[in-house]
Amino acid sequence: MAETEKKAAAPKKAAAPKKEAAPKAAAAPKKAAAPKAAAETKTAAPKAEKPAKSGKTVTVTQIGSSIGRPKDQGATLVGLGLNKLHRTRTLEDTPSVRGMISKVAHLLRVEE
Repeated sequence: MAETEKKAAAPKKAAAPKKEAAPKAAAAPKKAAAPKAAAETKTAAPKAEKPAKSGKTVTVTQIGSSIGRPKDQGATLVGLGLNKLHRTRTLEDTPSVRGMISKVAHLLRVEE
């Protein structure tokens, strides 16, 4: 019983004082300036160019289902652009695509 009395007698910590909200008049000019800055960045930044294709491609056809397989294998098939049996995609032959193919090689037929 002595323990419960000690817990009840312990003072509660005071809540931290709340910060006052910034005045609304100061926030209005910031909103008006934001569209100009966004327009400047759109025109100033050139679009990223796509890397030149090397011309090497690999054709993959899905021959196995992703049903009953781990979710990451189904996601890899979707990443390759395959999600139904007997669909074929021609992809650029890159190390990342090769890694995806090797992960689900048992579900694919690969043609160089």
